[in-house]
Amino acid sequence: MTAMRGLLLGVALTTFLSVCFASDYEMFVGDYTGMFIPVDREKGQVYDLSVSIREINDGLNISWESTTFDDGKLKATTYSIDFLETERKNILTAAEKKNLFGGRGPLDPINGEPYAWARITDRTLIVYMMLIADDGGYEVQTYNRTLKDNGDFITQYSRFRNGQVVRTLKATLNRQSATRMEKNK
Repeated sequence: MTAMRGLLLGVALTTFLSVCFASDYEMFVGDYTGMFIPVDREKGQVYDLSVSIREINDGLNISWESTTFDDGKLKATTYSIDFLETERKNILTAAEKKNLFGGRGPLDPINGEPYAWARITDRTLIVYMMLIADDGGYEVQTYNRTLKDNGDFITQYSRFRNGQVVRTLKATLNRQSATRMEKNK
């Protein structure tokens, strides 16, 4: 009986420690699919969307593809960005560009490249992308991905240009694969 208690205590402690020391973003890891629907249905078309979130060393990779049917043709747009941990808890920096020393960091927005970062707040993973236009104005895109209890995402995309809302889309993305943490349960 004492050996059984020791075994149960060991299993409970291991589970507790793995949950306590798991990355805050591990819960988001998985593959998701769904459709973005414009908030104002008069202003746009529906987008098929797939999102893949994977752990990498010291961070995560977010890859996504949106597909529309435009002028009789399918149009797919694909993005993939590595985000690395920073000194600030739950804030990740984009690591899209290698420097001379092999380190990785964000792109340069002053040269027309998008600057991206991510943050985690509770059960929401938010990706920000900022662009500086040729005329010096700016555009900010946000992707809010909030986990539901069943593991699916409620996703909201917003695009602002010089502080004005240009577009807002919402979707529920269904989880297609489980996270490593769920597989070990």
